[in-house]
Amino acid sequence: MITLNAVSKKYSSTVAIGPVTLEIPTGGLTALVGPNGAGKSTMLTMVGRLLGIDEGSIEVSGYDVTKTNSKDLAKIVSILRQENHFVTRLTVRQLVGFGRFPHSKGRLNQQDEEIISRSIDFLDLGELEGRYLDELSGGQRQRAYVAMVLAQDTDTVLLDEPLNNLDMKHSVIMMQHLKRAAQELNRTIVIVLHDINFAGHYADYICAMKHGKVVQFGTPEQIMQDEILTEVFETPVNVVPGPNGPLAVYY
Repeated sequence: MITLNAVSKKYSSTVAIGPVTLEIPTGGLTALVGPNGAGKSTMLTMVGRLLGIDEGSIEVSGYDVTKTNSKDLAKIVSILRQENHFVTRLTVRQLVGFGRFPHSKGRLNQQDEEIISRSIDFLDLGELEGRYLDELSGGQRQRAYVAMVLAQDTDTVLLDEPLNNLDMKHSVIMMQHLKRAAQELNRTIVIVLHDINFAGHYADYICAMKHGKVVQFGTPEQIMQDEILTEVFETPVNVVPGPNGPLAVYY
């Protein structure tokens, strides 16, 4: 479980996140949604300790993220940010291998190699593992980054807008992989999404944020409501029955 207790981050007298008090259940896929500037990415990076908090506390699987040793925390929670600055002349396998660093410290053993191969296969990258990153499409490269995070082999995985710059086809493929990872690998996945319909279809829980606060948390059935989405996104939203569940219409 991820627990945030009165967490806040203050940037200026007018810009702040929180206080946020929230419990994200163990297992499944939780989507963070909301308008630009709502605080989704900030909250995610605070949970992953890439950004410090000013007040409150955050626990992941019972560990206080502000006090836990970095090498121990890296075996508990992994995070993929929006911006990834890896050397493009790395192969896919070399990149995914970086996910094993908290365990291997750069000296890969047989178990590490097996986990790397499993992560590559899980994201359908087997035929590309010898290719360099700059030889891949945007969708292939994004899958390689996610494979690296999965190879870190943490129970909790944090992903900041992994659908960024992906077209419709590759966005669907990515969400299918993430849903499988949550179900088949028993991971707790927290993901920042812009598309409320992806959240409604693939997520087990939706956390809606606005103005740095959590305004709604629940199952897709609970959150995919006209009044709730209209309030969160500050634009008229109609939720209609779709072939595979409710759809938000906002254009």
